[in-house]
Amino acid sequence: MRRSASLALIDIESGNLHSVENALRAAGATDIAVTADPYVVAGADRIVLPGVGAFGACAANLRRVDGLEQALNAAVLERGTPFFGICVGMQLMAETGEELGTHRGLGWLPGRVRRLEPGTMDAKVPHMGWNDVVPTGEHPLLRHGEAYFLHSFAFEGEDDAGGVIATTDHAGPVTAAIGRDTMVGVQFHPEKSQRYGIDLLSRFLEWQP
Repeated sequence: MRRSASLALIDIESGNLHSVENALRAAGATDIAVTADPYVVAGADRIVLPGVGAFGACAANLRRVDGLEQALNAAVLERGTPFFGICVGMQLMAETGEELGTHRGLGWLPGRVRRLEPGTMDAKVPHMGWNDVVPTGEHPLLRHGEAYFLHSFAFEGEDDAGGVIATTDHAGPVTAAIGRDTMVGVQFHPEKSQRYGIDLLSRFLEWQP
């Protein structure tokens, strides 16, 4: 990323913004606006959407800001602004989330977010701690390595639609990252994933899709 390029770190009151901002700065970002202002988001060179907590609450917080969803759609879908979603910020890229009811996501990728149902009793929910990230194919941002996960719900894509670009194993395959075009989302927390996470964020800052 050009070191003067602007990055909008979206504040929807549902993410550990301070830790994510520190990780982005460690990765090389200098011009970071922590904001929910649709005009700032629309004009940014890159967008990062973190999120923790329940899918429905995060979606409601996003839509509570007049014009923010429209600004995101215009920036990412129409103008191709590079986008990076973290945890629930990644889950919101799906069509729906099924946590405490069914809630509408941004609908950028076909699929839904459902509660984890591991294949063995000793695989606990939430899925918490370090685990492998295994890319499903070549991608300019994703590398094989270990990252820190903390989640009870996960993205399930439609079999013929693609979208899953990395998986992890929790008594069966679980989506670790999704993406297409200029958008990428990760289920794990790069800001808690030490060197692996910083390197990933650095690649995102330099990415020219």
